[in-house]
Amino acid sequence: MNNLVDNLHTDVYVNIKRLMENARTDVAKQVNNILVKTYWEIGRIIVEDEQGHSDRAEYGKALLKDLSKMLTKEFGRGFSVSNLQFMRRFYQEYEIQQTLSVKLSWSHYCELLSIDDKHKRSFYEKETVNANWSVRELKRQINTSLFERLLLSSGDENKEKVLDLALKGNEIATPNDIIKDPYVFEFLGLPEEKPIMESDLEKALITHIEKFLLELGKGFMYVGSQQRVTLGNTHYYIDMVFYNKILRSYVLIELKTGKLMPEAVGQLNMYLNYYKTEVNDEIDNEPIGIILCANKDSIQAEYALGSLSNQIFASKYTLYIPDREQLEEQVERVVKKYKKNKS
Repeated sequence: MNNLVDNLHTDVYVNIKRLMENARTDVAKQVNNILVKTYWEIGRIIVEDEQGHSDRAEYGKALLKDLSKMLTKEFGRGFSVSNLQFMRRFYQEYEIQQTLSVKLSWSHYCELLSIDDKHKRSFYEKETVNANWSVRELKRQINTSLFERLLLSSGDENKEKVLDLALKGNEIATPNDIIKDPYVFEFLGLPEEKPIMESDLEKALITHIEKFLLELGKGFMYVGSQQRVTLGNTHYYIDMVFYNKILRSYVLIELKTGKLMPEAVGQLNMYLNYYKTEVNDEIDNEPIGIILCANKDSIQAEYALGSLSNQIFASKYTLYIPDREQLEEQVERVVKKYKKNKS
């Protein structure tokens, strides 16, 4: 009898707890929406007031400084000069209030406003909404130059890709859409200069599987590591297997802590043939193979991967956040080359 009472009490507690958590979430969303709209209105008032003066620059500086003092005295923190500058820019960048997303917080918008390039900012905004990124996740994606990495993965289609990413975010329609180059594993905390074994890299990725899934992108689900493939009397083991629910495809990943070798391509090709024949269900599309390697010779990769019937991609991985300026320069070179070829 006591067990029954305890279970009933537990059920009551769990139901009330769930109700309170949902209520808190709803209240937080409402507060966030009101806050975002209020800061937008503050930005509008500041901009419209500044526009009425001929010496706008000097007037604007004095206005923000005085407003900061008065509002901080009246309402406390949150009205520093830099925050007021963000509110002003917030209105300038989103002059139509209806374009604001109810899914994004003021902290999200502050991160987005730090990006000057409108195409790039639009991409991160779309991805944050689509993937429901937290502010921390958005920061990481910006710091690891996701926009540039996706563009560099697209090769000569770069110019169209810029516009597509800005308008839609990263839409996944083909296997090529899930590929990044490079992949960034800074979350593992492994020293870059110290040699690492493939088994240790695999263990580290499994330990941080949630962050690895975030780096892989949308639609990925972890199936397992060291998945056995038996051919005749010989057992082989695939490093990591995922399933992408958007593409409806198994994704087989092989880890190479050295450079890309042709043998690795042949072995992964064998695994893909096995999955097509033995593992795929009727609803599954053809499996995809990704070789993640520390070094990739582009010419060697082109010959090793060319003319394969299976979909195999090779990408580099790095254990540190790449130099953003260097990636931006690479993107600029590819876009210029694209424009030159088109003209």
